[in-house]
Amino acid sequence: MATVPNVDNKRYQGLIISIALFLSLIGALLAFTFYTSNLLERNTALIDQTNQVANSAQAVIKDLFDLDSSYGEDTKSPHIQRALSRLEQNTTLITNSIAAIEQGGTITDEEGNSYDLPKIDSNAQTNIAAANEQWKALEPKIQAYLKDADNVMVPSADELTQAVEQAKTSSLFINDSLDSLTKDVFNSAERQATTIRLIQVLGVAAIFTYFLIFVFFFVRRLRETDAEALAARQETQEIMETVNTGLFLLDKDLNIGQQHSRALNNIIGSDRLAGENFTNVLRGRISDKDLKTTQQFIEQLYNPRVKEKLVDSLNPLNKVMLHNLSEDKSLDNRFLDFKFSRVYDNKDIARILVNVNDVSDAVYLEQRLEKERSQNDMQIEMLTTILNVNPKIINEFIGNTQAHIEKMNNILKNPGSSQYELEGKLKAIYREMHSLKGEASALKLHSFTKIASDAEDKLHALQNQGQLSGNDFLPLAVHLDDLLSLSNTIATLGERINRSAPTAAKSSTVQAPVVTQNPVADHVASNADFDGGLDIDLDNETDDDLLSFYNEFTKEIAARQGKRVQLKSTTLTQTSIPAHLAKPIKEISIQLLRNAVVHGIESPSVRHATGKPDVGTIDLEVQDNGSNFMLVVQDDGQGINYDSIRNKLIQEGRFGTEEANQLSKGDLLKQLFSSGFSTKEHADEDGGRGVGLDIIKAKVKEYDGKLNVNSELGQMTRFVITLPKA
Repeated sequence: MATVPNVDNKRYQGLIISIALFLSLIGALLAFTFYTSNLLERNTALIDQTNQVANSAQAVIKDLFDLDSSYGEDTKSPHIQRALSRLEQNTTLITNSIAAIEQGGTITDEEGNSYDLPKIDSNAQTNIAAANEQWKALEPKIQAYLKDADNVMVPSADELTQAVEQAKTSSLFINDSLDSLTKDVFNSAERQATTIRLIQVLGVAAIFTYFLIFVFFFVRRLRETDAEALAARQETQEIMETVNTGLFLLDKDLNIGQQHSRALNNIIGSDRLAGENFTNVLRGRISDKDLKTTQQFIEQLYNPRVKEKLVDSLNPLNKVMLHNLSEDKSLDNRFLDFKFSRVYDNKDIARILVNVNDVSDAVYLEQRLEKERSQNDMQIEMLTTILNVNPKIINEFIGNTQAHIEKMNNILKNPGSSQYELEGKLKAIYREMHSLKGEASALKLHSFTKIASDAEDKLHALQNQGQLSGNDFLPLAVHLDDLLSLSNTIATLGERINRSAPTAAKSSTVQAPVVTQNPVADHVASNADFDGGLDIDLDNETDDDLLSFYNEFTKEIAARQGKRVQLKSTTLTQTSIPAHLAKPIKEISIQLLRNAVVHGIESPSVRHATGKPDVGTIDLEVQDNGSNFMLVVQDDGQGINYDSIRNKLIQEGRFGTEEANQLSKGDLLKQLFSSGFSTKEHADEDGGRGVGLDIIKAKVKEYDGKLNVNSELGQMTRFVITLPKA
């Protein structure tokens, strides 16, 4: 296992000084090389400049002779203008260059690059002074000529003649002086280059000799140090092979140390751990969220301002499940407990010591005890329901549950390959699961409700993922099995308590209804003013216990939603519901009551602000008109906000803004009844997934009925369900 050494600065003082000296020699040689390169560059620039002055002097002489021979030609002609321009430019260049050479100044070439000229020796100074003297004799005469050279009104023949005569004398002296200057500079540069090469050779030889001495003395010391480290490593290895827990060190970059306990490989389930990054070892074996939290947790351990005991309570790897990634599927996932401790070097946090233990047996025991405790709580919950609810309602619930599960099983078995077929299966299963959850919630069977809600979460995720495949439906089988198990459990408990009541688990068989091909849209009435509302079907059931059941169900939802509701009915206990319509009427009633509480009735504060009583009212009425059976559910809530529906459709991307603004109220109501659409911002146990109204629509269609919706914004919403008795 890698350890943090106690560094002795004196022990490594000689090594540090030697390396520093070695680097200093190299740095000095590099600095000297840079300086000499700069010096050679300046000498080269000086040679180039003297050559340029000589060339410019020749050009001046040539242009003077040319202008003299062309005197009398129109001064505006291109030939004369070019000659005058060159003469002026070369005159200025020679004046500036001679001054720069004399003083060692800065010159700029034709491309705009600037160079610093070196100071020249005495011989060179004599030559440049001689050239400058001759130039000073010639340059004023040239300037006198150039002053009025292109002015036809002023004769300049005399000035030109004087300049030409002076050029004949001065040009020879200037060229001789500049040639001598160039030779002096070249010889000086050659001597400097020779000296530089000698110094570089000596410097390289000195560095190489020093390197050999460095290797000779310090390799021997390194051998002694390696021998000590090997002995310490051997002792550490013996310890790490003996302990039964996983031990290793983590650095700031979350890299595992080169040494770790032998038991760590078996605990983690990996042969290669030394030097690996801890996050890579855990990636794919724990959740991404836990992995990110682990990184942040270890970063805090390295923060000296954070107390170790405080941050230890936030350990995300306390009894964490490590998933098996090996090809051997017989190996189970294991639970590991990671303990992190700081390793200090004086007062600095050097490493993190990690101690890992396999606590799978203890965790499985805890899970088994927790499962048994949950089963006991569930049975108590079921017993409470059985003792407080009419046996008829309990038996109906068990039968309905088995029917829902059987129907979902049949839907899952139906083949489906196209996206349209898979989406249809998804919607159908969603409706059945939501209906089952509604009945369980009404009976306060929270175990049923929890399993159904979890299944709805998975269905909602599938509904939003876009592309579906047959394998996406496989996890639902687990939820169906759990629901069926709970249904059998409550049936068994009920049978034990009431031997005289027949149990639905043994005697009740439910025939899954056959869905008709009649589309709901055929039964939708869409008047422009919506006085007539919209049509849909359902079925009903009547009984004193049923009214009490609805009343308790409504109050429980209202309590969860922070609302106050009163359920009224004058006909439910007086009207006989046909036997074949009892189940659909009950399912639709549950969905409509939930919809009224969640979406219709306002909170007491909102109702008070609008002048309404704090307690909202829901009326549930049934009617038998001979050929049809009607269910009416009306609330005095906020009504249907069509603008809110339109905005939600735009927000979810179902319609564009322009397209949504063209939708009529009838079109908006159809969208409200579509699967997966809800105006509720956040889903909870009571609503927000967009399934309740879809169930109502499906039931109405299944029984070839009609549904009528009528609403006044801020006043009320009324659903009228009409189901044929035949």
